[in-house]
Amino acid sequence: MRFVPLLTLLFVGCVSTNAMVLNPSLKLAPVCPDGVLLYTDSSKVGQPYVEVAMLNSQGDYSATNEQGMAKSQRKKAGELGANGIILGTITEPGTGAKVWRSLLGTSANRKAKAIAIYVAADSARVAAACPPITQARSN
Repeated sequence: MRFVPLLTLLFVGCVSTNAMVLNPSLKLAPVCPDGVLLYTDSSKVGQPYVEVAMLNSQGDYSATNEQGMAKSQRKKAGELGANGIILGTITEPGTGAKVWRSLLGTSANRKAKAIAIYVAADSARVAAACPPITQARSN
């Protein structure tokens, strides 16, 4: 039973991100997380783009931060072939949720929303940021 607190710590620190794909017929090649840029506002993109998916992230407020949320969103966006994210809101759990978490061990999640986008004119930057996949798998 000594391992239960350790396992709890491993799972508490996780941020999960799910995506609602906006156009299932749009097929894009995956992008590495470093190839996904973050934008604070749609006006900052500066080039035409296509919305790929709505991203929703959550993680326990005491074990996550904005950087962890962004990392999780970059990974999910890259899996979908998006090369940018327009950040949305981050909401913190209310005081009641935090109290219940302390008393009963229930979750009190920090949540973030964003939109994954594809900027066609940004393909050279993405190619520079993402090293090519080697042929190691074929051996």
